[in-house]
Amino acid sequence: CHFFNGTERVRYLQRHFYNQEEFVRFDSDVPEYRAVTELGRPAAEYWNGQKDFLEQRRASVDNYCRHNYRGVESFTVQRR
Repeated sequence: CHFFNGTERVRYLQRHFYNQEEFVRFDSDVPEYRAVTELGRPAAEYWNGQKDFLEQRRASVDNYCRHNYRGVESFTVQRR
């Protein structure tokens, strides 16, 4: 999760690696899986075809990022 201005602008990024190389990623700004290499193309096509799964990833900004921000805000924001 990447936070800009608290929780006003939140970006959820999920990256998948194989052999130390990123091959597919989900970016909530896009909001779908994108292949980074040819190895990631089948995975991206499969996950993008799973509508329920894709909706869960899109909801991660609110359900995961914003939810967890409240718990760590006092530790991270005050350390700047």
